[in-house]
Amino acid sequence: MLRMLRRGLFGLAVLSVLFSTTPPASAAYPDRPIHWLIGFSAGGPVDIVARIMAQWLSERLGQQVIVENRTGSGGNIAAAAAINAPPDGYTLLFVAPNNAISTSLYKKLPFDFLRDTVPVASIMQLTNMLVVSNAFPPKSVKEFIDYCHANPGKISYASSGNGTSVHMSAELFKVMTKCDMVHVPYRGSAIAFPDIISNKVQLIFDNLPSAMEQVKGGNVRALGVTSPKRWPSVPDVPAIAETVPGFESVGFYGISAPKGTPPEVIETLNKAVGEALKDPKLVAKLAETGGIPKPMTSAEFGKLVADETAKWRKVVEFAGVSVD
Repeated sequence: MLRMLRRGLFGLAVLSVLFSTTPPASAAYPDRPIHWLIGFSAGGPVDIVARIMAQWLSERLGQQVIVENRTGSGGNIAAAAAINAPPDGYTLLFVAPNNAISTSLYKKLPFDFLRDTVPVASIMQLTNMLVVSNAFPPKSVKEFIDYCHANPGKISYASSGNGTSVHMSAELFKVMTKCDMVHVPYRGSAIAFPDIISNKVQLIFDNLPSAMEQVKGGNVRALGVTSPKRWPSVPDVPAIAETVPGFESVGFYGISAPKGTPPEVIETLNKAVGEALKDPKLVAKLAETGGIPKPMTSAEFGKLVADETAKWRKVVEFAGVSVD
């Protein structure tokens, strides 16, 4: 009897150790839907890429990745919501150049992006494209600059919000060409295009995905891309740098999470995104938007965001732009 009791107690001890060291199956990440916050309107370039990625990740992770558009303040409303969410991997943020730009453009942000977020993964690199209303006379970058000089203060440019790469590409262009243009910010480029098409606002330096959609539809005319050289997917469109030497504004898309998100969650997500960017079908869809896949480790993506933050700080200071 005593021997049986000892055996029973030993068995219970073994079970106790097993249960205490083996997490329940429900603890595996993810075990419920993931919310991916997007700082811009539906139908815009960020939204297009996010929905392509979200569908693939939903199938790969076995849980729905829900895209949520939180527009306003150049993407800072979405950033604040993500930063203030529980750091459990179930709230993510779509990261773009606006997050690097806002750090210096906005003087009173309630957060420090580099300090309060954790880099997850890079998705792709892309250029912006200068497109104009079909009713706008200039047919080239050179003609556009000449027209600006002849009509100071009479040309308006749209953006997807203060602090976006769309906004700052135009500001950089203004500084380098001494063009006097009026900024008209929108809550996303998709909302701006009706006014550009009707020539209420003459132009936009939009992200390539949505700009190309409008160009292909015959709604607007492309004058140039903001990359230092011609972009592979639109080789017939000249680089603005061919007319304005040194002009460059190349963007990036990626994912970040609130500070404190577990490293194993970051690793799971980074691995999933890396696998996505090896999928020929997904890469083909990104190519249709004009993007070039750019897989990186979490640390590499973090360095990219930090480097871009430093770069755009110099541009903001040089242009003398501030939003507050």
